[in-house]
Amino acid sequence: MLIASPVAAKTKRHIEKIEDNLTAAGFLAKPANTPERVDMLTRLPANTFVQRANGDAVTYVYADPKVCACLYVGTQDAYAQYLRDMQDRRLADQQTLAAQTYADARWNWGGWGPWGSHWGFGPYGW
Repeated sequence: MLIASPVAAKTKRHIEKIEDNLTAAGFLAKPANTPERVDMLTRLPANTFVQRANGDAVTYVYADPKVCACLYVGTQDAYAQYLRDMQDRRLADQQTLAAQTYADARWNWGGWGPWGSHWGFGPYGW
């Protein structure tokens, strides 16, 4: 079962950041260092979570054929921890943005000239 769709333009640094987060959440990196592992790695969509049954357990895998040539393998708990960590990071980013938005009380858009009515700053040509 596919969990998330891949983004075609993921940069190496973006992928490395995801993989750092996977490791922090409890995923293990398994190198594709045999022909069998390379073949199995290429069967999975790159840089995307996939759910796989492993006996009675559900396992989450994340294939990286480019940056580390490895398969990240995690339990349901590790995947849940990864999702919590990502939500916490998004919340922290939103809080930082809100703090930056209100950090400079003297900021004034008026000095940047007219924006037009579609920006919501008065009549067109303002």
